[in-house]
Amino acid sequence: MAPAGDRDGYWGSTTSTLDWCEENYTVTWYIAEFWNTVSNLIMIIPPLFGAIQSVKDGLEKRYIASYLALTVVGMGSWCFHMTLKYEMQLLDELPMIYSCCIFVYCMFECFKMKNSVNYHLLFTLVLFSLIVTIVYLKVKEPVFHQVMYGMLVFTLVLRSIYIVTWVYPWLRGLGYTSLGIFLLGFLFWNIDNIFCDSLRNFRKKVPPIIGVTTQFHAWWHILTGLGSYLHILFSLYTRTLYLRYRPKVKFLFGIWPVILLEPLRKH
Repeated sequence: MAPAGDRDGYWGSTTSTLDWCEENYTVTWYIAEFWNTVSNLIMIIPPLFGAIQSVKDGLEKRYIASYLALTVVGMGSWCFHMTLKYEMQLLDELPMIYSCCIFVYCMFECFKMKNSVNYHLLFTLVLFSLIVTIVYLKVKEPVFHQVMYGMLVFTLVLRSIYIVTWVYPWLRGLGYTSLGIFLLGFLFWNIDNIFCDSLRNFRKKVPPIIGVTTQFHAWWHILTGLGSYLHILFSLYTRTLYLRYRPKVKFLFGIWPVILLEPLRKH
């Protein structure tokens, strides 16, 4: 790795309204923020397999959409951090809003009849997404996006707490693990923003392999990607329990969690 410091690269000058703490084009000429880019793989590959498994299990389309939406967020974030172009920034940030709206819909519809559609909630979430999109395109203020995204996440947190407190207390482990990992990622996101100058100076003084561990925005991707994936599992577990399946969390290769479903119980 070259000495710390922003450089010019393949994608030209930065046009995004945000440029994160990772030094630009220090690993390769073709990727602006290398570690912030490749860390998105956790949001791209596992949800794809989750979507495929959901299709095989005949699950409702909303859960297939949840997995695919997380993949789209990961792909958008990959493009944004690779190029630092404004158009790619939108491809990252707006799908974050859309995916959270899908998560909200799933969480508030988990105790309804199978394949039911709540058109009122659907309309509200679509309208919210449209308003956020139009306003954000006009004002181009990242704080606005962050506040809107935070509102959706807060709604998911409240709903999750309700479920593990009053409905399925035995899901506390999965629900709180998802939340805890996501919040740890949020902590790293803030550290990266607040102490950027100190982090950059530290990287100049240590071997590259140690400096990489201080790329906290990349850790934000990894932790929130895992937290979001676990949230989908939590939502899916809640839903399939209500539908009288026997869901179980298994670990592929002993490390990666997936949900396996047993046949529907007979009434």
